[in-house]
Amino acid sequence: MADGTGLRMGTAQGRWVLLATVLGSSLVMLDGTVVNVALERIGHDLDADFAGLQWIVNAYTLTLAALILLGGALGDRFGRRRVFIFGVIWFAVASLFCALAPSAGLLALAQALQGIGGALLTPGSLAMIAATFDPRDRSRAVGAWSAFGGIAGAIGPFVGGWLVEWDWRTVFLLNLPLAVVVVVIARVHVPETRDTSSVRGFDVSGTVLGAAGLGVLTYGLIAGGRGFGPFVWTLVAAGVVLLAGFLLVERRSPHPLVPLDLFTNRMFTAINGVTFLVYAALGVFFFLLVLQLQVVAGFSPIAAGTALLPVTAIMLTFSSRSGALADRIGARIPLTVGPLVAAGGLLLATRIGPGATYLGSVLPAVVLFGAGLSLTVAPLTATVLGSAEARHAGIASGVNNAVARAAGLLSVAVIPVVAGLSGQAYADPGAMSDGFRMAMMVCAALLVVGGVLSFTTIRAGAPVGAGPAAAGSVGADAGAPTGAPGAPAAGAAVPGGAVPGGAVPGAAVAGGGVPGALSDGDGPGAGVGVPGDGVLTGAGEAPAAVPVGSGAPVGGAPVGGAPVGAAKPAAEPAKFDLAQCLHCGVTGPQLYPDTPFEAPASRG
Repeated sequence: MADGTGLRMGTAQGRWVLLATVLGSSLVMLDGTVVNVALERIGHDLDADFAGLQWIVNAYTLTLAALILLGGALGDRFGRRRVFIFGVIWFAVASLFCALAPSAGLLALAQALQGIGGALLTPGSLAMIAATFDPRDRSRAVGAWSAFGGIAGAIGPFVGGWLVEWDWRTVFLLNLPLAVVVVVIARVHVPETRDTSSVRGFDVSGTVLGAAGLGVLTYGLIAGGRGFGPFVWTLVAAGVVLLAGFLLVERRSPHPLVPLDLFTNRMFTAINGVTFLVYAALGVFFFLLVLQLQVVAGFSPIAAGTALLPVTAIMLTFSSRSGALADRIGARIPLTVGPLVAAGGLLLATRIGPGATYLGSVLPAVVLFGAGLSLTVAPLTATVLGSAEARHAGIASGVNNAVARAAGLLSVAVIPVVAGLSGQAYADPGAMSDGFRMAMMVCAALLVVGGVLSFTTIRAGAPVGAGPAAAGSVGADAGAPTGAPGAPAAGAAVPGGAVPGGAVPGAAVAGGGVPGALSDGDGPGAGVGVPGDGVLTGAGEAPAAVPVGSGAPVGGAPVGGAPVGAAKPAAEPAKFDLAQCLHCGVTGPQLYPDTPFEAPASRG
């Protein structure tokens, strides 16, 4: 659609494209939501030990995290619709393998195959919207995609819990008819698009080394639950060596998956450290809480799966407001207080034990945890995006996404082992309860460290959305405030994408009061995923079209940073947000290929 024309909202073909992309991304989101709810039943039916449950979760996260950026590049090169359809078919076939798996090991292998399918289809879902809709309607289309994805993530725990109580294998079989519908709609109604100017090379060696390093390291850490002997230490060392090789390849590659010069910016490095700590705690909390509720407290699968919905509701209600708060007072206080409040929620969760009630034990913990997350995620994402130079904004958010996923992957492998959860401990209410309390205290400590790191590395009063000036200086002024032209919109997205409550960490939290985030329905743990990002209006779009996370008023309240009434006249050259869909790495220039790009001004 290089001529600036494209599909319009409200047209029949526009609705078909939205339906295909919403259903496609919901496949990934719903699957990630319900697998955690099903873990207790899966472990019982397949006689899996705790390491087997860890692998059932982590195998999916590993391949999805390692290949998702490559999946986006493949779509740009070979056709977004083609790769999207291939990913949907791959995901469906892998789902069938999951449903038929006779053992925990084969189920984990099928989950890894599912992750590959998810990595192929997830980037295409948003990229097809960006490439096919008219610039005037792109933001509205993304907002609709976010909203319907949020609905899918919210109903996931109910549907998943009900299916699990019947038979956990139906959770995977449900993907098959949905995949058929998606493929038919995409083939018939979605036009093919590709980026003819995309780089003509792929960082295949870097992708392979990164995936192999994470996989071998995770294998060694999970195996450590049975004791750290020579074989385990060999695996851990081999994983470290492979990751070192990945860094060496990235340094020398002409088109690296991760440009290492990003990390010469100490603010970017520090804020990614905060991301790692926060998402490590997040991944373990969602992984263990559902097991604790079913094994120890005696909750049914549907009750356990829906226990986290208050976190989702709080996130969707207050994330945009926390972004606006960070605009006014700077990111330091929200990113310090938010993790500390979330840590308090995890400490309250240690009270969940035998005979625990939802209102007395579970609800206070998840409400406090949700309040802490809502204070943290929007400023965290905007600060990450703003701390890198404008030319690296897209890859910076992709790196932050990878950091969040890796945090969940490694923490689910390590922290349960540290807490003494191994073997059949999850089937013993006493051992499970002791391990859960220890794991929650470890995760609370990680969040406290994250808050302290934020306090010591972010300058007081620095506005959210650092520009290039932040490079090389910890605590440097954060640059242009969120909502300024070319700056990321606060509340636009969650690194890693997770909106807790149903899907998994790895999704973006939509700002502007519109459900949106990927907890890419992917990743360890659960979290109601809301696919979405914060993007500003495209060229020529009327002010009436309220974009996600743009700072325009939604429901009468200002969102994201720009004050009410601050929308630019349509006659001025259009500018767009640097924020992107964090779960698939779609950047501003990809969302708006025909729109002039304006980077934040450098401070020298």
